Amino acid sequence: MTDRNNFCGPRRGYHHGRLKDALLEAARSLVAERGPAGFTLTEAAKRVGVTAAAPYRHFADRNELMSELARRGFETFGQKLEQAWDNGQPDATSAMRRMGEAYLQFAQAEPGLYSAMFGNVQALHTPTSGAAADRALAMIHHACAAVLRQYGAPDTGARDLALQVWAYSHGVAQLVLSGHFASAETNAQGLMRSGASNIVEMAVRKAVGQS
Repeated sequence: MTDRNNFCGPRRGYHHGRLKDALLEAARSLVAERGPAGFTLTEAAKRVGVTAAAPYRHFADRNELMSELARRGFETFGQKLEQAWDNGQPDATSAMRRMGEAYLQFAQAEPGLYSAMFGNVQALHTPTSGAAADRALAMIHHACAAVLRQYGAPDTGARDLALQVWAYSHGVAQLVLSGHFASAETNAQGLMRSGASNIVEMAVRKAVGQS
């Protein structure tokens, strides 16, 4: 039967694979609007224009969809951080500062992906999503180790420093996304730079015994 003879109107058709991408795009939009727990798989299907049963061709349940969305988010996030790092040129401190800017820019540009990535750790319980998160966050650890070495400090404290920098960066990003820094008087990128710099400076002083 052609669309011309379909009394219900034209139907949107999806080839295998296209439906999966369409559902993920719908989920990304819904997460940006409502948060990672604010929609159902049926709502994602409705936004795409398919039946409530259609998503189960690609996802066992909503959690599986969210895991795939988180995986894709961390893949893109990791690429952005790696591009900003640029092999630590011209020096580790400058490169890490660019990474902080890239971190916040990603969160602002992709609020749906960012919320899917960090909104529920259960989304990272699959091997693929967990591995993608590990690769992306390893970039922060790598940068922190390089910064410590730049200042002549041992890089044994790189993991703790990376966790501190990540926690601070995530806090700034979340405050931006929730609208707390909407005022023109608040320079979120400036806060990101100065706060991360202070954390690194304290870590370096502690590492070389100057605290």
